[in-house]
Amino acid sequence: MAGHEQHYIMPRVEFDKPTKVLIVVSPYYKDIADNMLAGARAEIEASGATHETIEVPGALEIPTAIGIANRMSNFDGFVALGCVIRGETTHYETVCNDSSRAIQLLALQGLCIGNGILTVETRPQAEVRADPADQNKGGGAAAAALHLVALSRKWGSARKGVGFTSDILFAGETGSDSTA
Repeated sequence: MAGHEQHYIMPRVEFDKPTKVLIVVSPYYKDIADNMLAGARAEIEASGATHETIEVPGALEIPTAIGIANRMSNFDGFVALGCVIRGETTHYETVCNDSSRAIQLLALQGLCIGNGILTVETRPQAEVRADPADQNKGGGAAAAALHLVALSRKWGSARKGVGFTSDILFAGETGSDSTA
């Protein structure tokens, strides 16, 4: 059973510069969301980072909120928390696939996101995964976001643009980077 397997957990990230994380949570299943939120907050605080939390109606709104926050605020990383439990219709597949795909697309643009949206068959599965004293998937998502923030800082600031950079200088450019 997956709940009893041993998994390697990377050492906790520590920061030498202020680090601010946004937790975006869907409290559709409030008790599950609260447990995941407790795990995420504990992990973020243990690393010395700060956090803010916002709530959205459902898992599909989580990536949209992260995208808005990235454009309009100054967060270093993001934690996506929610739960989707299989029901009787294909809505489950739509919500699981679309929320995951949207988060991955944001991440591929350079956002540091820990995906803690549970996709489970039953409520008991969600309860075990959300429990900070058990599988602690909220804490795991926060740790993932923090590790990505540390990695992005290690490699420096992101370059603007998509795909490739050009060595061609345009009129008025000196070829030196004044921000370095």
